[in-house]
Amino acid sequence: MVDGALLLDKPVGITSNRALQQARKLFGVSKAGHAGTLDPLASGLLLVLFGEGTKFAGPHLDDDKEYLATLKLGEKTSTGDAEGELIETREHEVSESELGSTLQKFLGELEQVPPMHSALKRDGVPLYRLARAGETVERAARRVRISELENIEFRPPYLRLRVRCSKGTYVRTLAEDIGAALGSCAHLTALRRIGSGRWRVEDAVTLDALSSMSHALRAQHLLPLTVLLGGFPRVELDADQDARFRNGQTLKAFSPAAGPAAPGALLAVYGPDGRVIGLGEAQADGALRPVRLVSSKAVIASG
Repeated sequence: MVDGALLLDKPVGITSNRALQQARKLFGVSKAGHAGTLDPLASGLLLVLFGEGTKFAGPHLDDDKEYLATLKLGEKTSTGDAEGELIETREHEVSESELGSTLQKFLGELEQVPPMHSALKRDGVPLYRLARAGETVERAARRVRISELENIEFRPPYLRLRVRCSKGTYVRTLAEDIGAALGSCAHLTALRRIGSGRWRVEDAVTLDALSSMSHALRAQHLLPLTVLLGGFPRVELDADQDARFRNGQTLKAFSPAAGPAAPGALLAVYGPDGRVIGLGEAQADGALRPVRLVSSKAVIASG
């Protein structure tokens, strides 16, 4: 039994689920998940969760993501990326100053319509399946946030950007919208996730590297639950509070190590032995409500 997480550098050409299954087999675990899908055409950071670690996918799905994206200006495809058919060409000479002022317009919150070639579902059917069948359905715009948008390199017709954005942002759609705003069109030719919350791709390991390692060396790449929850404020319970919290009871009084917590804040909860109990949510009246609880048999629970 393995409980924890793995920072995986997913290669281009396979789905996130296939990468997850390969990692699961390498570590010999039965229960696994991940926190944020990457398209087959994209590479980079995939946070893989094992055992009890899968219970904390939700909070990590909510983390901001950071990407390196390469756009080709002047060409629009049916999918918004290099996998689609070329459906439009439009030449337009773009200056560095025009590019800079255009990128500034995309910073902050904006409305974005999800692409048809996405995993979003309509009546239980993924949109990409409908798109492959030649169907187009209306999609509601969603609010997303672009917090950073940096021009890394501009060698027309290629533009390389660093993008930091909220969850649910489609970088393919962002690429198309930037192309349109420049008086042209564009599609995504490459995408690499370099960050997710506090995790960085520089600390990730590839499937090929894992495959060539011994079991002992491979295990050194696992993150314990304490590290997985290290980004949350810490709460330590005594034995009585531990027992009540594990039974799903809300604690009326608790003392976060970092001081009072704002209502709705998630906190990492530890028992008197230093082992992870789970996540709790701070209440307006100062109480702590259980949100996610780990099994008392969790193996990699305390580092």
